[in-house]
Order: sequence, then structure tokens, then C-alpha cells
Amino acid sequence: MGGTVRDFGRDSGSGGDGKRLHPVTPWRRAWAPLAGLFAIALNNAERLDDWLAALGLGWLTLLVIVLLAGAALYGYLSWRVTRYQVTDTELRITTGLVFRRTAHLRLDRIQSVDVTRPLLARALGVAKLKMTVVGAGGPGTPDELAFLGEGEARDLRAELLARAAGIAPEAAPQAGEAPSRALYRADSRTLAVAMALLATGWGALLAVAAVVPVVWWLSGNVFLMLGVAVPLLVALWQGSLGTFLTQYGWTVSESPDGLRLDHGLLQRDHATVPPGRVQAVRIVEPLLWRRRGWVRVELDVAGTGNQGGTLLPVAGRDEAAELVGRVLPDVDVIKALASVRPVPGRARWAAPVWHRGYGHGVTDGVFVARRGLLRRRHVLVPHAKVQSVRMTQGPWGRLLGLADVHVDHGAGGTATARLLGAAEALGEVSAQAERSRLGRRGAGPERWLTGGGYAPSPDS
Repeated sequence: MGGTVRDFGRDSGSGGDGKRLHPVTPWRRAWAPLAGLFAIALNNAERLDDWLAALGLGWLTLLVIVLLAGAALYGYLSWRVTRYQVTDTELRITTGLVFRRTAHLRLDRIQSVDVTRPLLARALGVAKLKMTVVGAGGPGTPDELAFLGEGEARDLRAELLARAAGIAPEAAPQAGEAPSRALYRADSRTLAVAMALLATGWGALLAVAAVVPVVWWLSGNVFLMLGVAVPLLVALWQGSLGTFLTQYGWTVSESPDGLRLDHGLLQRDHATVPPGRVQAVRIVEPLLWRRRGWVRVELDVAGTGNQGGTLLPVAGRDEAAELVGRVLPDVDVIKALASVRPVPGRARWAAPVWHRGYGHGVTDGVFVARRGLLRRRHVLVPHAKVQSVRMTQGPWGRLLGLADVHVDHGAGGTATARLLGAAEALGEVSAQAERSRLGRRGAGPERWLTGGGYAPSPDS
């Protein structure tokens, strides 16, 4: 690999070997050794008082100064040796203070380039650029540049996307970011009500209120109490306010390079769903959302390890169907959900209650698997994205004449149609294999800005 180095690889202070990150980066890296020392202190909490008493105030002050100086020096030196450059064929990222590591990210293998701006980074005018490249270290392994100036991050992202789309190297730096048109924006009140109707946050709150006092009463050990309370508080945060802050202002826009997702109140994230790379769609309907007609839409995207990535945090069924049609143009979501048939009546002997939630269906475009009573989920896998299909049958299933059909797709996930009649399952395996063969034959290209798997509206 190699080629002519573009402007992003030139830097007067880098000796022609690449460009450095933003000067604020050393302060971010300085926290690494301090975090390690904090972990050591936490693991030896019982001895910590004795150590502090033995040191005395003077030596303790000197130790803190030395640690801060050492952490600052570590951050500065690691920043000095971290560089990046864009050639005609790849993005190179060189890191490592003791052991050198050079990541070679092929531009034609880039699957996503996302921009993240945490709260402090926004105040400082910097951003983090995260790239996911097929074959870089492992499926869905991301590499990042943290931090770049906001303008530099936007320009570099635009160039990388242009190069991934096949635009000539000399024209890519001037291509700029493709225009976009907003399709959907989550209403804050709707989002708040939707979060309140989920059981996850309330379950964590009840656990904190019930378990933590009991642990304290039985043990009287503050560290044991914290060991129980902290994970529960984290779960409470993630299931309530943390999720709301992350999904606040969720906006979906369409552009020639895919569907763009912007969201976050404290931390702003900007991501792109690559066209043609969506392998499966999940439509989730929690029990208390159904009367309001709300659903959540999740995507599995090939090459990014992004199983469970969100397209819509909450939306009406019609809005969800329209937006799913943007990433799967040949799929009629309403028709796909209507095609689902329940499992045979004898399935109640295998799953006395939960069999009511199982079902599966097929249309010309997708295979559909349904499961769940309280939290109903439909998984839609386009026939062209199916990697393998198989049938499994346990001893009890053989006795009842039931079997499961598993449809594996390119993002490493599986859609499972449970408790079908054995004869129906066997026929479904054969039929799905034929549908997948025909679907792959008629599938378009999976390259950005070419229309493969994504067609922006004429109004874009």
C-alpha cells in the first residue's frame, strides 16, 4: 500500500510523517496512568488509611505532584508519537509510546465514519472521529482519532466518505459533505414518556431501593454496599435519564452517502447508516407502547459489529415503516408484519405461555421472525442478505413434531422462527435457500454514493 500523501497527511511540525492530533489530546491521555493508580488504591482500600498515615502530609503532597507530572508527561509523549495521514489508498494511524502500532485502514473498506463530541470536547471545540473498516483487526473493530478540531474532523470525514465512494483522490478533498434533508426528529416529550413506560428503569430503581439497604443492614460494610449499589445505579442511569440524554434530539436525515443520525444533549453524536450494508431490521414493541402505536427500530449493519444499533428510538408505526423503506427499498414493512403466522397449537406443550409470541412470515423481499409477549420483536432479514439457513430439532421437538428455523445474516446475527411444524420447517429451509440465491443475483452494488441499496428522494 502507499501512494501520494494528501493534505491531511502534511504538517509542518511532523516532519512529513503525518499530522498530529489536536493539542488538547495530551490532557485526555494523561488520565490513563492516574486511572490505573486509582484502581490499585481501590483494590487495597483496607490498607489505604495506613499508607496515608505513614506517608505524612509533606510526602503525600510530593507524591501527588510527581504523579500529576508523570501523567502529564505520559500524555504529552503519547501525543507526540501519534500521527495520521491519508494516502491514495489508505488512512494510516500510528500510535504507541513503548510499542509502536500502525493501523492501515483501506479507504475502499471503510464502512462508517462517525463524529462524536462529548460535553467537554464541545466546550473546547474538538471532536472524536471513529472509523470502522471491514477486516481491520476483526469484525466491527473501530479505530479513532481523538481529538481533532471540529472543522478538521468534518473535513476529514467528508474526504474519507468521498474516497470510500470511489471519488478520485485529487477531487475528494474538495468534495465536501454531501447535502442532507431531515426526515424525522424525535419529540422530546414523546421520548420522555416512552422511557418512563419501559420497565428497565423502574426495575433498577426498585432494586436500588430494596437491595442496597438490606446489604448495608446485614453487612455494615461500606465497600460491599458500594459494590452492590454502583452497578445498580449505573443500570438505573442507563435505563432512564442516561438513555434520554443520549437519544435527545434524535434526527434522521437522508443524503447520498446514507441515512445520517444526529443525537445527544450532553454528548453530540453524528453517524451514518451505510447504504446497502443493512443486514437485518428489528422492530421492537414494548407492552406499554402498543396502545400508543409506538415502536423502536434497530439495525444490524455488516462490517461494523453494530448489532442492536438504533435507527429510531421511538416512532409511530407508519413513520417507522417509511424510514425502514429508506434502508431496505424493496421491502414493504406493513406487508411483512402482516405475513406473520402463529405457530401450531401443539407448540403450547413446548412453551406453555410464550408460544403465543412466536411466529414467522415471508414476503418477496424478506424473511420475518417474531418472538416475545411482553416485548414483541419482529426481525426482518432481506433474502439477499441471508448467509445460511438451517433447521434444529431437540428431543422434545421431535416428539411433538416441531423444529426451529435459523436464518443467519451478514452482520453475525440470526433470525429464528421457533416451534414450526417439522415438515413446514424442512420445506422452509429449502425454500429460503432458493429465495436467497435469487435475491443475491438481483442485488445491486453496496458502494456509497452509487445508489446501491439506497435511493434518496428527488427532493434531497
